[in-house]
Amino acid sequence: MISQAITTPPEFETIDAELGAGSVIHLWLKARRPDRTATLSLRIDGANVADIVTGRTEEFEFHEITLPAGGRAELGYNGSDVAISVVYAFDPARVLEEGIQLLRHAKENASPALASGYHFRPPFGWMNDPNGFGRFGGRVHLFYQHYPHSPRWNTMHWGHAVSKDYLRWKHLPIFLFPASELSERADGRGGAFSGSAIPVAGRDGEEIRVFFTEQMRDRKPEEQIQLSALCRDELSAETAAIILPARPEGLDLTQDFRDPYVFKGPDGLWKMLLGSRDKAGGVVLLYETSDPQGADGWTFLGPLHREDRYGMTAAECPCMVPLGPVDEDQTRWALIFGLLTSRDPATGRRNMTSITVGRFDGRHFLPELEQELDFGSDAYAFQAFVDGDGPVGLAWLANWTDVSKKEDFPTAMTLPRRLLWNGEAVLTPPVEGIEGLRKSLLDSRRLASGDRLEFENGAIEIELDLSAAGGSFELYFDHAEVDLGLRLGTDGLEILFDRRDGKASPRYLAAGARPSHLRIFLDAGSIEVFADSGRWTGTKRLPGCAEARAARLSAAEGVVLSARVWQLEL
Repeated sequence: MISQAITTPPEFETIDAELGAGSVIHLWLKARRPDRTATLSLRIDGANVADIVTGRTEEFEFHEITLPAGGRAELGYNGSDVAISVVYAFDPARVLEEGIQLLRHAKENASPALASGYHFRPPFGWMNDPNGFGRFGGRVHLFYQHYPHSPRWNTMHWGHAVSKDYLRWKHLPIFLFPASELSERADGRGGAFSGSAIPVAGRDGEEIRVFFTEQMRDRKPEEQIQLSALCRDELSAETAAIILPARPEGLDLTQDFRDPYVFKGPDGLWKMLLGSRDKAGGVVLLYETSDPQGADGWTFLGPLHREDRYGMTAAECPCMVPLGPVDEDQTRWALIFGLLTSRDPATGRRNMTSITVGRFDGRHFLPELEQELDFGSDAYAFQAFVDGDGPVGLAWLANWTDVSKKEDFPTAMTLPRRLLWNGEAVLTPPVEGIEGLRKSLLDSRRLASGDRLEFENGAIEIELDLSAAGGSFELYFDHAEVDLGLRLGTDGLEILFDRRDGKASPRYLAAGARPSHLRIFLDAGSIEVFADSGRWTGTKRLPGCAEARAARLSAAEGVVLSARVWQLEL
């Protein structure tokens, strides 16, 4: 049982929880005024256990407490002197199954209060790129870029969660913290930037090795360097060590040197991709090591791929996965990365993500075709890994173009997606088991007949079957904040989106697409469209967290064979 109480005097506040011996509390606090220190006391069943004192006023200071005994834990402080950001507790022996117990957070860093919702969101604060997405210890782990104290980008940490099915997540303690000199001020100078994770053999079984970029603005000679750390318990990282202290020389690269993605190559060696930039555009760099632990010995092999389309600058968050057995010569590989600052002149879409398919022998990549990951452009920093018989990945459900330093920006991750090769293109359908979200069949007749269909809430899946590929239709949604819909016509498949604030919106168009089967997923703050098993996939973040309230379908007679609508629930 958790309770929060205010006792006499009125400015004295307490946070109470029943916790067991060995439980760990993580908390962040700071002083409200420079002339007064912030003091917080921990008592267990009335006995004083610890006092925490800080004079820091700009950024919240992190503290960890391990309880020597179980009982009623009470954190007491004077609210006029002490500002609390986040307090959570966990039992290290059970947290992988149960998750953390969130005891308090400030209203300034609260996650949206949603009546429904099935996309992954952080329990508090800001989130962007997925990092270290993989299966370790039999669980799917998701690390992600995170700032705990506000839903606005700032000094980067790594958040952490685990799942057994990619859909239902348990939030874990924050995994990576920024360097101490970056934690003292809320000025966004850097932190633990994006990266990846691999399984390695440890003393007592499988361990996790993570790789990340440490960013420190104005550091000389390098703002961005690559670090690695070992995790033995699936929960916490040991002290990180520098593995790549500098960019390769002789390539005229900019300071951009980030987002290490580590994977096993066809020759059995660990490979590392890094995103960078030169005067011509984006560059993906390739490294390798013969160290089975991936801890050191990284050697630069050369640029793997270059891209200069759409006025892009850096290649961001590169990722590479096989689209078949790793050790077969005929297997194609998919190289996926973000085209930072790109702009499609035909549609006005920004920051697109490219998939380049080709042959990879471990040292050289021979491209064969290119396609776009997502025609909605709001599936950024995509990261994938091979799980079972094929790769699965997910992305940040947002676009940097929409981010404002002056406004909160709550976001989610996309639905996890498979990557399949059909001999001509990469398909990105949602993962198996997504049907398990279907709570009830809401409709199988009214939408197809042209009636307005009211939703119980905004967690909805719509499945359309057309009588012929490319059959024209328009699907309109009633939404409080935007004009929203989906159109299939002579131009292709298009997410219709208008903000109603006078700003011109891009066209979210898959030009020439002619699907015959579509799955549309609506949630608070997003729409995702999967056409013909993900041959065309479109994701669009919706401002705010209002839900679609109803839908209406318009099509000529005989075009739509069936339209089924499900109410979804986690």
